[in-house]
Amino acid sequence: MKHFVVEISYSVPFEKLADTVPEHRNFLQTGYDKGWLLCSGPQVPKTGGIVVARAPSLEDIRQFFTNDPYQKKGLATYRFCEFEPVKRQSLLEDWVTP
Repeated sequence: MKHFVVEISYSVPFEKLADTVPEHRNFLQTGYDKGWLLCSGPQVPKTGGIVVARAPSLEDIRQFFTNDPYQKKGLATYRFCEFEPVKRQSLLEDWVTP
């Protein structure tokens, strides 16, 4: 598996996408359920969000996020940064090296 930091940048003020947050979080849950997401949350201040993820490839994680309601409604843009988790807490060992 490849590992990624996904930076989500809101295209509108947070208040304008607040109604879509529950849909977005339900979408993210599908990534948690398939074992692709480790953690996620809004930036401070709320100008976007950060997701720590893994997937077989960059194309797979990009494709996954095309189903995000923020993406479908044109409310956000996405930046995918692949990285190699060389150092980590031992509790992450199973997630990093499945």
